[in-house]
Amino acid sequence: ATEDKAAPTPWGGSAVFLPLGVRLEAAWQEARAWVEAEWDGLDILINNAGVSAAGRIEAIPESDWEWITGINLLAVVRGCRTFVPLLKRQGSGHIVNIASMAGLINPPFMANYNVTKAGVVALSETLRFELEPWGIGTTVVCPGFVPTNLASSFRSPDPALAEVSAKLIANGKTSPEQLADRVHEAVRRGTFLLLLHREEKVAWWAKRYARALFNRQVSKAAHRLRTGLERHS
Repeated sequence: ATEDKAAPTPWGGSAVFLPLGVRLEAAWQEARAWVEAEWDGLDILINNAGVSAAGRIEAIPESDWEWITGINLLAVVRGCRTFVPLLKRQGSGHIVNIASMAGLINPPFMANYNVTKAGVVALSETLRFELEPWGIGTTVVCPGFVPTNLASSFRSPDPALAEVSAKLIANGKTSPEQLADRVHEAVRRGTFLLLLHREEKVAWWAKRYARALFNRQVSKAAHRLRTGLERHS
């Protein structure tokens, strides 16, 4: 990787930006070599790269499944595989994996996205207990919609879903800066599962403890979305 010029940060110190092809094992190894040479260790690993997709299960091409799995799930696996030996050796550190509420509640018409984010949640829970003896913490972040450029990567065989997704992302309640602050606090407190808003906490609670109510609400949402897709087809 070619190192970009270090940029000052609002909280002091500087940030260094390195290009990293998250689907390439060699790129991860190069990143680890840079960290060991320049920093001699790592305090926090944040696996944040992600893309978005949706569609009816029968319409999503296999190539889209491979694409989103390679970035949203396998890149997180690669990040953990690459840096866990370093964290174990130093006997400290924290891994933050960015998942999504979609990985917890699995909305309809988002099979490929849901599967990758649910995988990140499962991986994080596995690491939480596997790495605990080495003093390594784990946090999985499950936000709703955050206004970022995520929609620019969106893939779907259904154009109407691209419209819906772009609107939901643009209207997200939490800014990236606010999300970063919440993640920082979660790491400081040792929080495992980070949910940002009351609505997300209620949805997660309902799925676990009021399943009939949860099922009715998801069924209604699926009906509305299905009706909209049929109008656009």
